Amino acid sequence: GHHSTEDIALALGQAIREALGDKQGIQRFGHAYVPMDEALLRCVIDLSGRPEFVFQGEFTQPAIGEWDTQLIPHFFKSFALTSASTLHLAILYGSNDHHQCEGLFKALARALRQAVERDPRRQTVTSTKGTL
Repeated sequence: GHHSTEDIALALGQAIREALGDKQGIQRFGHAYVPMDEALLRCVIDLSGRPEFVFQGEFTQPAIGEWDTQLIPHFFKSFALTSASTLHLAILYGSNDHHQCEGLFKALARALRQAVERDPRRQTVTSTKGTL
């Protein structure tokens, strides 16, 4: 339900934030497009230290199995808050809610992988301010 969804997102976001420490040497930005059968999803993330969440898209059904589709954007918003990241997610098109939902999670995973990747050319934090 609602509390489990939120708790998982908050814990995951906090774990990512703590694991990254001062974020020195990481790419910081990541993006991914994921095709999931008829659906196309996009995720763009900035591990900026400034939590923000933007979601574009709609689900056609009230639930996927027993999971309320209103909780899907709520999960990502909670994750963005505790990971202190700017997160933009979009359902570009598609007709199957399950494919759209699965694709959003896969897009986040791929974008996050890119953002946390170490860049050997960067010895400092990726910010003109020197801190994130």
